[in-house]
Amino acid sequence: MIPIMYERTFAALVSMATRTRSLSAGEHLFHRGDTVATMHLVSNGQIDLVRHSVAGRAIVLQRAARGDIVAEASLFAEYYDCDAIAAASASALCIPKRIFRDRLRTDPDFAESWTAYLGQEIQTMRFRGEVLSLQTVAARLDAWLALHETMPPRGEWKNLALQIGVSPEALYREIAKRRGYGNQKHYR
Repeated sequence: MIPIMYERTFAALVSMATRTRSLSAGEHLFHRGDTVATMHLVSNGQIDLVRHSVAGRAIVLQRAARGDIVAEASLFAEYYDCDAIAAASASALCIPKRIFRDRLRTDPDFAESWTAYLGQEIQTMRFRGEVLSLQTVAARLDAWLALHETMPPRGEWKNLALQIGVSPEALYREIAKRRGYGNQKHYR
């Protein structure tokens, strides 16, 4: 979010925060069904927005890093429709929803920057939808690499599998296959 939102807007978000939440890996920031009273700005680490399919499979809808608001669409919802879970230790600034919405109504520059951020988020979600519509692990991985250009470190491959909607085992098999073809550039 920081590159998209102006530094002043990021500073405005920080100034609206009333407290900080620190999370351990795997800890929930909020649960599906919780009342939305707070917006959360990630200040450190990564928090994943996760929804579980009917079959019980976890689907990562958002990977919020420093400067991102977790579940920004919840600003106009009564209840969260997903879980927010720390991928590793993380912290988030808590901004009361009422204060956030008041700022949108009274500060046109902030409202415009927020709108630009949401536009970028829509583009990102459309890309994720395109990736998830692809039929093979290879095609999904190629599409992900086209956007990100390089593989994440080995310890994050399980999270990558969640992002592209495949099992970790299927992703590992695809990586092993590519290594077998001599393509060492991305798969260390």
